[in-house]
Amino acid sequence: MAQQRRRYLEPVSEGEKEVISQRDVVLLSFPFSDLQSSKVRPAIVLSNDRYNRRSEDFVAAPITSNMKLRDYAILITNNQMESGKLIVDSKVKVDRVFSVSQRLVRMKIGRVKAEIHEKITNTLFELLSGP
Repeated sequence: MAQQRRRYLEPVSEGEKEVISQRDVVLLSFPFSDLQSSKVRPAIVLSNDRYNRRSEDFVAAPITSNMKLRDYAILITNNQMESGKLIVDSKVKVDRVFSVSQRLVRMKIGRVKAEIHEKITNTLFELLSGP
C-alpha cells in the first residue's frame, strides 16, 4: 500500500520554496508533544495564494479517512479532485481549522476542484456565523 500511495504524491523540492496553493491537498508532518517524533497527516490548504506567498504559514483543515458521521465534515472523493488521487474516500474536518508552517509540508497529493473548496468555505462560514 505504501508503494501505491507514493505513485500519487509529488515530493516537495528541497532548497527553493515550494509554492503552496489554495485547494492543494498536502501531507504534513505533525510533531508529537515530545517533539522527538512525528506523524504524517493529510490536510487541505484553505488560505489564499497571496497569503501563502507572503507568509511562512498557511491555514488548513485536516482530512480524515474516518467516515463516521460528524457535523461540519465534507466528503471528498477522487471525483472532487482536480488533480492527484486520494487513497480512500475521506472527510475534511472543517471544525478543526489550523495554521501551520509551510516547512512541515512533506508532499503534495493533489488539488481539489473549486466547487469542493467553495463547499468547505461555506461550511466554515456557517460554523462561524451567529445563531
